[in-house]
Amino acid sequence: MAIMLDADVIIRGEKGDFNLSGWIASFPDERFEIAAITVAELWHGVERAVGAHRIRRSQYVEAVVKAVPVIAYTEQTAYVHAGIWAQLQGVGKMIGFYDIIVAATAIERGNELATFNRRHFGNIKGLNILMPHEV
Repeated sequence: MAIMLDADVIIRGEKGDFNLSGWIASFPDERFEIAAITVAELWHGVERAVGAHRIRRSQYVEAVVKAVPVIAYTEQTAYVHAGIWAQLQGVGKMIGFYDIIVAATAIERGNELATFNRRHFGNIKGLNILMPHEV
């Protein structure tokens, strides 16, 4: 098991709104991972940025991806994804498809999900949410 980082946690770290490296360091015996779709979310921000901001953002994302294992979307992830999608749709509480993929990846691996977005992820059965805190 590990802690899966949601894009919002990584982005707040980039913006300086959250001490991501300090928070991670407060879990010395824990592994951290990110879902492959999170790389797309983060890289989308790079693609939209311009000038010096693009360079800084690109370096930040590349450093995160180098430091944290990226977990692929597998056939098993697809089954978990479909189950979450059906469950949320059935109760009228749909969230973004990327968020569902992140949640499916975390559930499939038995990971907790570190996110600041409890509102989106809170309705997903079987997902253990870890709200990051300042250190």
